[in-house]
Amino acid sequence: MMQKRTMEIGVGVFVAAGIAALIMLAMKVSNLAAFTNQQGYEVTARFDNIGGLKERSAVTVAGVRIGRVKSIVFDDKDYEAVVTMNIESQHDRLPADTSASILTAGLLGEQYVALEPGGDEAFLKPGGDIKLTQSAIILEKMVGQFLFDKAAGGDGKKEEGAAP
Repeated sequence: MMQKRTMEIGVGVFVAAGIAALIMLAMKVSNLAAFTNQQGYEVTARFDNIGGLKERSAVTVAGVRIGRVKSIVFDDKDYEAVVTMNIESQHDRLPADTSASILTAGLLGEQYVALEPGGDEAFLKPGGDIKLTQSAIILEKMVGQFLFDKAAGGDGKKEEGAAP
């Protein structure tokens, strides 16, 4: 009787640990911070196309996460996406001419904002704008252009006798 009860308690603890591990995995996959509100400063960048970028996506420098995307809104006047990023306060020495690109982690991974520091001696201020941006590369658009080029007979070779 006692051995059966011990076995049931062991199974219960094992199931509870499994559920806790699944919750932690789900939070990690969905980019939820660990119930903490990181203090930092905000900067914005404007992109022609953000692809699949989402709120809470990572913001990196040299592959190291230094912040997260706070919000994404559409500017009706300039027809651009305005991405507001929350940068952790200890990373307050980003040069004013820093550039931002939207990249993809792996071939089919999630998209994130990669910052490339410039050489300016002045630093980005809270509420500042990143002027140099590169929009997301849309895989479907690239494949469509490639197929259209092949269908139009463009194989990259010049015809004989054609002027350079």
